[in-house]
Amino acid sequence: MKNQLRIIGGEWKRRQLPFASIDGLRPTPDRVRETLFNWLMWDVQNAKVLDLCTGSGALSFEALSRGAAEAVLIEPDRTQAKFLMDNLELLRVSKQRVQLKNMTAQQAIPNLKDQFDLIFLDPPYSLDLWQELAELVDPCIADNGLIYIEADRDLAQLKLPSTWQQIKQTKAGTVRAGLYKKA
Repeated sequence: MKNQLRIIGGEWKRRQLPFASIDGLRPTPDRVRETLFNWLMWDVQNAKVLDLCTGSGALSFEALSRGAAEAVLIEPDRTQAKFLMDNLELLRVSKQRVQLKNMTAQQAIPNLKDQFDLIFLDPPYSLDLWQELAELVDPCIADNGLIYIEADRDLAQLKLPSTWQQIKQTKAGTVRAGLYKKA
């Protein structure tokens, strides 16, 4: 059983990409993605992106489609990691632009050497990883770097680093999303 996600804008606009049927795997809804990338309009071009809980790849593929220079995708599920690799090949994304790490974010973050301009923090809701991953990834965020957070609860309930300042937020159904800047 395959699911599909649609890229909303950029070079691969309207492309459909398959992803695995895995419990808890839910691509960021189109409406929320559209809002996010409107917020990021001037910031995604040439950005170094880190997608901590890649899942379907919706956020990473959207960022790459819109001109992100590089992306690191972290996906622990082997089946979904294979879908991500296949989609990268389908889109002919050069291996210099993307690294896929088939491990958990907790395993991958300590080995990251780069600073990132844009971080996607959208873990499976049931795992409640926002605070843990935020603290782990904080040193990897470039000065004035942006962090996108998606959750199933009020963002004020998440215990995020005090240096992260919320600059935007939205709500669509049960999805709460916010954009933060590291001060």
